[in-house]
Amino acid sequence: ETSEMLIRLAENYTSTLFCNAYRNMAAEATVPVQEFFTEVGLFLFGTDVSAEEFVNRFFDTLFPVVYNRVINPGPTDISLEYAECLRVARRDIQPFGNVPRKAIGQMERALLPSRTFLQALNLGIEVINTTDHLHFSKDCGRALLRMQYCPHCQGLTLSKPCMGYCLNVIRGCLADIAEVDLHWQGYIQSLEELSRGMSGAYNLEHVLLNFHSLVNDALVQARMNGPELSEQVNKICGPPVRMPKESPSCSFDQNKDNQGLKMFSRDNEETLTNRRKEFISHLRLYRAFYGSLADQLCGNELAAADGLPCWNGEDIIR
Repeated sequence: ETSEMLIRLAENYTSTLFCNAYRNMAAEATVPVQEFFTEVGLFLFGTDVSAEEFVNRFFDTLFPVVYNRVINPGPTDISLEYAECLRVARRDIQPFGNVPRKAIGQMERALLPSRTFLQALNLGIEVINTTDHLHFSKDCGRALLRMQYCPHCQGLTLSKPCMGYCLNVIRGCLADIAEVDLHWQGYIQSLEELSRGMSGAYNLEHVLLNFHSLVNDALVQARMNGPELSEQVNKICGPPVRMPKESPSCSFDQNKDNQGLKMFSRDNEETLTNRRKEFISHLRLYRAFYGSLADQLCGNELAAADGLPCWNGEDIIR
Protein backbone atom coordinates (compact mmCIF):
# COMPACT_ATOMS: atom_id res chain seq x y z
CA GLU A 1 0.00 0.00 0.00
CA THR A 2 2.86 2.37 0.80
CA SER A 3 4.45 1.56 -2.56
CA GLU A 4 1.17 2.34 -4.35
CA MET A 5 0.85 5.64 -2.47
CA LEU A 6 4.42 6.53 -3.41
CA ILE A 7 3.67 5.95 -7.12
CA ARG A 8 0.53 8.11 -6.94
CA LEU A 9 2.43 10.93 -5.25
CA ALA A 10 5.25 10.79 -7.80
CA GLU A 11 2.64 10.99 -10.58
CA ASN A 12 1.00 13.97 -8.88
CA TYR A 13 4.36 15.67 -8.45
CA THR A 14 5.09 15.30 -12.16
CA SER A 15 1.63 16.58 -13.09
CA THR A 16 2.16 19.57 -10.78
CA LEU A 17 5.37 20.42 -12.65
CA PHE A 18 3.43 20.71 -15.92
CA CYS A 19 0.61 22.70 -14.33
CA ASN A 20 2.98 25.15 -12.65
CA ALA A 21 5.79 25.56 -15.18
CA TYR A 22 4.41 24.28 -18.52
CA ARG A 23 0.70 24.99 -18.30
CA ASN A 24 0.23 25.20 -22.07
CA MET A 25 1.15 21.51 -22.44
CA ALA A 26 -0.17 20.22 -19.08
CA ALA A 27 -3.39 18.73 -20.44
CA GLU A 28 -1.64 16.91 -23.29
CA ALA A 29 1.02 15.59 -20.92
CA THR A 30 -1.59 14.04 -18.62
CA VAL A 31 -1.94 10.76 -20.53
CA PRO A 32 1.83 10.14 -20.99
CA VAL A 33 2.38 10.82 -17.28
CA GLN A 34 -0.46 8.50 -16.23
CA GLU A 35 0.68 5.73 -18.55
CA PHE A 36 4.27 6.03 -17.35
CA PHE A 37 3.39 5.64 -13.66
CA THR A 38 0.91 2.86 -14.44
CA GLU A 39 3.78 0.93 -16.01
CA VAL A 40 6.03 1.75 -13.04
CA GLY A 41 3.40 0.07 -10.85
CA LEU A 42 3.06 -2.90 -13.19
CA PHE A 43 6.85 -3.42 -13.12
CA LEU A 44 7.05 -3.02 -9.35
CA PHE A 45 4.30 -5.55 -8.68
CA GLY A 46 5.75 -8.21 -10.95
CA THR A 47 4.37 -7.74 -14.48
CA ASP A 48 6.82 -8.53 -17.26
CA VAL A 49 7.42 -5.01 -18.61
CA SER A 50 10.72 -3.33 -19.51
CA ALA A 51 11.81 -0.22 -17.59
CA GLU A 52 13.89 0.87 -20.58
CA GLU A 53 10.87 0.59 -22.88
CA PHE A 54 8.36 2.47 -20.72
CA VAL A 55 10.83 5.30 -19.99
CA ASN A 56 11.57 5.61 -23.72
CA ARG A 57 7.86 5.44 -24.52
CA PHE A 58 7.18 8.31 -22.11
CA PHE A 59 9.76 10.60 -23.74
CA ASP A 60 8.68 9.47 -27.24
CA THR A 61 5.09 10.50 -26.48
CA LEU A 62 6.17 13.73 -24.80
CA PHE A 63 8.29 14.99 -27.70
CA PRO A 64 5.42 15.92 -30.11
CA VAL A 65 3.79 17.89 -27.27
CA VAL A 66 7.05 19.72 -26.47
CA TYR A 67 7.69 20.43 -30.17
CA ASN A 68 4.17 21.76 -30.68
CA ARG A 69 4.09 23.91 -27.53
CA VAL A 70 7.70 24.93 -26.86
CA ILE A 71 10.06 24.37 -29.79
CA ASN A 72 7.85 25.40 -32.70
CA PRO A 73 4.53 26.75 -31.39
CA GLY A 74 1.96 27.84 -33.96
CA PRO A 75 -1.58 29.25 -34.13
CA THR A 76 -2.90 25.69 -34.58
CA ASP A 77 -1.75 22.22 -33.51
CA ILE A 78 0.38 19.81 -35.56
CA SER A 79 -1.49 17.00 -37.30
CA LEU A 80 -1.70 13.49 -35.84
CA GLU A 81 0.48 12.13 -38.66
CA TYR A 82 3.15 14.76 -38.03
CA ALA A 83 3.01 14.05 -34.27
CA GLU A 84 3.54 10.34 -35.01
CA CYS A 85 6.59 11.16 -37.13
CA LEU A 86 8.03 13.18 -34.23
CA ARG A 87 7.31 10.37 -31.79
CA VAL A 88 9.14 7.83 -33.95
CA ALA A 89 12.06 10.23 -34.60
CA ARG A 90 12.63 11.18 -30.95
CA ARG A 91 15.33 8.55 -30.28
CA ASP A 92 17.33 9.68 -33.34
CA ILE A 93 16.94 13.40 -32.70
CA GLN A 94 17.54 13.14 -28.92
CA PRO A 95 15.84 16.44 -28.03
CA PHE A 96 16.15 15.70 -24.31
CA GLY A 97 19.89 14.96 -24.35
CA ASN A 98 21.02 12.23 -21.98
CA VAL A 99 18.06 12.67 -19.60
CA PRO A 100 16.09 9.64 -20.90
CA ARG A 101 19.19 7.44 -20.56
CA LYS A 102 19.73 8.78 -17.02
CA ALA A 103 16.08 8.10 -16.16
CA ILE A 104 16.34 4.53 -17.49
CA GLY A 105 19.41 3.89 -15.30
CA GLN A 106 17.72 5.29 -12.20
CA MET A 107 14.48 3.38 -12.76
CA GLU A 108 16.21 0.06 -13.38
CA ARG A 109 18.46 0.45 -10.33
CA ALA A 110 15.62 1.45 -7.98
CA LEU A 111 12.69 -0.59 -9.28
CA LEU A 112 14.34 -4.01 -9.58
CA PRO A 113 15.42 -4.35 -5.89
CA SER A 114 12.00 -3.09 -4.73
CA ARG A 115 10.23 -5.52 -7.07
CA THR A 116 12.43 -8.38 -5.77
CA PHE A 117 11.71 -7.32 -2.18
CA LEU A 118 7.94 -7.39 -2.73
CA GLN A 119 8.15 -10.76 -4.49
CA ALA A 120 10.20 -12.07 -1.56
CA LEU A 121 7.51 -10.95 0.89
CA ASN A 122 4.93 -12.93 -1.06
CA LEU A 123 7.21 -15.96 -0.92
CA GLY A 124 7.49 -15.58 2.86
CA ILE A 125 3.71 -15.41 3.15
CA GLU A 126 3.43 -18.64 1.13
CA VAL A 127 5.90 -20.43 3.41
CA ILE A 128 4.09 -19.30 6.55
CA ASN A 129 0.67 -20.24 5.18
CA THR A 130 1.92 -23.68 4.06
CA THR A 131 3.58 -24.55 7.38
CA ASP A 132 0.55 -23.24 9.26
CA HIS A 133 -1.61 -26.09 7.92
CA LEU A 134 0.58 -29.18 8.14
CA HIS A 135 -0.94 -32.64 8.52
CA PHE A 136 0.79 -34.71 11.18
CA SER A 137 1.38 -38.45 11.02
CA LYS A 138 -0.46 -41.12 13.01
CA ASP A 139 2.77 -41.86 14.90
CA CYS A 140 2.87 -38.22 15.99
CA GLY A 141 -0.76 -38.38 17.11
CA ARG A 142 -0.12 -41.52 19.16
CA ALA A 143 3.01 -40.02 20.75
CA LEU A 144 1.10 -36.85 21.73
CA LEU A 145 -1.73 -38.93 23.14
CA ARG A 146 0.72 -40.99 25.24
CA MET A 147 2.54 -37.90 26.46
CA GLN A 148 -0.52 -35.92 27.51
CA TYR A 149 -3.07 -38.52 28.62
CA CYS A 150 -1.29 -41.68 29.84
CA PRO A 151 -0.71 -40.12 33.30
CA HIS A 152 -4.50 -39.74 33.60
CA CYS A 153 -4.82 -43.53 33.71
CA GLN A 154 -2.91 -43.43 37.00
CA GLY A 155 -5.03 -40.58 38.33
CA LEU A 156 -2.28 -38.02 37.67
CA THR A 157 -4.47 -35.43 35.95
CA LEU A 158 -2.44 -32.34 36.94
CA SER A 159 1.01 -33.53 35.93
CA LYS A 160 2.75 -32.26 32.79
CA PRO A 161 5.39 -34.09 30.76
CA CYS A 162 9.07 -33.55 31.54
CA MET A 163 10.92 -31.11 29.28
CA GLY A 164 13.20 -33.72 27.67
CA TYR A 165 10.28 -36.07 26.99
CA CYS A 166 8.19 -33.22 25.55
CA LEU A 167 11.01 -32.04 23.29
CA ASN A 168 11.57 -35.57 21.90
CA VAL A 169 7.88 -35.97 21.04
CA ILE A 170 7.34 -32.48 19.61
CA ARG A 171 10.56 -32.52 17.59
CA GLY A 172 9.48 -35.82 16.10
CA CYS A 173 6.14 -34.30 15.12
CA LEU A 174 7.79 -31.18 13.70
CA ALA A 175 10.61 -32.94 11.82
CA ASP A 176 9.30 -31.71 8.46
CA ILE A 177 9.07 -28.12 9.68
CA ALA A 178 12.59 -28.28 11.09
CA GLU A 179 13.88 -28.83 7.55
CA VAL A 180 12.56 -25.36 6.66
CA ASP A 181 14.69 -23.74 9.37
CA LEU A 182 18.01 -23.40 7.51
CA HIS A 183 16.29 -22.04 4.38
CA TRP A 184 14.15 -19.66 6.49
CA GLN A 185 17.24 -18.22 8.17
CA GLY A 186 18.89 -17.76 4.75
CA TYR A 187 15.70 -16.11 3.48
CA ILE A 188 15.67 -13.54 6.31
CA GLN A 189 19.39 -12.85 5.84
CA SER A 190 18.79 -12.24 2.12
CA LEU A 191 15.94 -9.85 2.91
CA GLU A 192 18.21 -7.94 5.31
CA GLU A 193 20.96 -7.64 2.71
CA LEU A 194 18.50 -6.60 0.01
CA SER A 195 16.94 -4.01 2.31
CA ARG A 196 20.35 -2.55 3.22
CA GLY A 197 21.18 -2.23 -0.47
CA MET A 198 18.00 -0.28 -1.26
CA SER A 199 19.52 3.14 -0.54
CA GLY A 200 21.17 5.95 -2.46
CA ALA A 201 20.73 5.36 -6.20
CA TYR A 202 18.62 2.30 -5.33
CA ASN A 203 16.19 4.22 -3.09
CA LEU A 204 12.77 3.98 -4.73
CA GLU A 205 11.35 7.01 -2.90
CA HIS A 206 14.21 9.24 -3.99
CA VAL A 207 14.04 8.15 -7.62
CA LEU A 208 10.25 8.34 -8.04
CA LEU A 209 9.67 11.55 -6.09
CA ASN A 210 12.46 13.26 -8.04
CA PHE A 211 11.40 12.02 -11.47
CA HIS A 212 9.72 15.39 -12.08
CA SER A 213 13.18 17.04 -11.79
CA LEU A 214 14.50 14.86 -14.60
CA VAL A 215 11.47 15.76 -16.71
CA ASN A 216 12.11 19.44 -16.05
CA ASP A 217 15.78 19.02 -17.06
CA ALA A 218 14.63 17.36 -20.30
CA LEU A 219 12.20 20.18 -21.10
CA VAL A 220 14.77 22.89 -20.34
CA GLN A 221 17.28 21.20 -22.63
CA ALA A 222 14.75 20.93 -25.46
CA ARG A 223 13.85 24.62 -25.12
CA MET A 224 17.51 25.70 -25.13
CA ASN A 225 18.25 23.69 -28.30
CA GLY A 226 15.01 24.73 -30.03
CA PRO A 227 16.44 26.12 -33.33
CA GLU A 228 18.75 23.14 -33.88
CA LEU A 229 15.94 20.70 -33.08
CA SER A 230 13.64 22.44 -35.57
CA GLU A 231 16.24 21.94 -38.30
CA GLN A 232 16.62 18.26 -37.44
CA VAL A 233 12.86 17.78 -37.39
CA ASN A 234 12.47 19.48 -40.79
CA LYS A 235 15.03 17.10 -42.28
CA ILE A 236 13.25 13.99 -40.95
CA CYS A 237 9.55 14.94 -40.87
CA GLY A 238 9.42 18.02 -43.12
CA PRO A 239 7.85 21.37 -42.18
CA PRO A 240 5.05 21.23 -39.58
CA VAL A 241 1.63 20.14 -40.86
CA ARG A 242 -0.99 21.85 -38.74
CA MET A 243 -4.68 21.35 -38.09
CA PRO A 244 -7.22 23.19 -35.92
CA LYS A 245 -7.55 21.71 -32.49
CA GLU A 246 -8.67 22.95 -29.10
CA SER A 247 -6.35 22.01 -26.25
CA PRO A 248 -8.03 21.65 -22.85
CA SER A 249 -6.58 23.58 -19.94
CA CYS A 250 -4.86 22.13 -16.90
CA SER A 251 -7.35 20.44 -14.59
CA PHE A 252 -4.97 18.98 -12.00
CA ASP A 253 -5.81 19.55 -8.30
CA GLN A 254 -2.51 20.90 -6.98
CA ASN A 255 -3.75 21.43 -3.43
CA LYS A 256 -4.62 17.76 -3.13
CA ASP A 257 -1.15 16.87 -4.36
CA ASN A 258 0.64 19.16 -1.93
CA GLN A 259 -1.27 17.68 1.01
CA GLY A 260 -0.29 14.21 -0.13
CA LEU A 261 3.37 15.12 -0.40
CA LYS A 262 3.37 16.54 3.09
CA MET A 263 2.02 13.20 4.29
CA PHE A 264 4.96 11.49 2.60
CA SER A 265 7.70 13.82 3.81
CA ARG A 266 11.14 12.46 4.68
CA ASP A 267 10.49 12.98 8.42
CA ASN A 268 7.27 11.00 8.35
CA GLU A 269 7.36 7.53 9.94
CA GLU A 270 5.20 6.17 7.15
CA THR A 271 7.84 6.44 4.42
CA LEU A 272 8.57 3.28 2.52
CA THR A 273 12.17 3.16 3.80
CA ASN A 274 11.09 3.43 7.45
CA ARG A 275 8.37 0.82 7.05
CA ARG A 276 10.84 -1.56 5.44
CA LYS A 277 13.42 -1.08 8.21
CA GLU A 278 10.75 -1.58 10.87
CA PHE A 279 9.55 -4.75 9.16
CA ILE A 280 13.08 -6.19 8.93
CA SER A 281 13.75 -5.45 12.62
CA HIS A 282 10.58 -7.37 13.56
CA LEU A 283 11.42 -10.23 11.22
CA ARG A 284 14.86 -10.69 12.85
CA LEU A 285 13.08 -11.79 16.04
CA TYR A 286 11.73 -14.80 14.12
CA ARG A 287 14.95 -15.84 12.44
CA ALA A 288 15.07 -19.11 14.46
CA PHE A 289 11.29 -19.58 14.57
CA TYR A 290 11.08 -22.94 12.78
CA GLY A 291 14.16 -24.40 14.46
CA SER A 292 13.03 -23.43 17.97
CA LEU A 293 9.33 -24.21 17.59
CA ALA A 294 9.51 -27.34 19.76
CA ASP A 295 11.35 -25.42 22.50
CA GLN A 296 8.73 -22.67 22.37
CA LEU A 297 5.80 -25.08 22.57
CA CYS A 298 7.24 -27.16 25.39
CA GLY A 299 8.66 -24.20 27.30
CA ASN A 300 5.53 -22.05 27.08
CA GLU A 301 2.69 -24.47 27.73
CA LEU A 302 3.23 -28.22 27.30
CA ALA A 303 6.07 -29.23 29.65
CA ALA A 304 6.41 -28.90 33.41
CA ALA A 305 8.52 -26.03 34.74
CA ASP A 306 11.95 -26.72 36.25
CA GLY A 307 11.83 -28.29 39.72
CA LEU A 308 8.21 -29.43 39.49
CA PRO A 309 7.10 -33.08 39.37
CA CYS A 310 6.74 -34.24 35.76
CA TRP A 311 5.72 -37.29 33.71
CA ASN A 312 8.60 -39.02 31.90
CA GLY A 313 6.42 -41.48 29.97
CA GLU A 314 6.41 -44.10 32.70
CA ASP A 315 6.35 -42.41 36.06
CA ILE A 316 6.33 -39.09 37.92
CA ILE A 317 9.80 -37.71 38.65
CA ARG A 318 11.33 -34.38 39.54
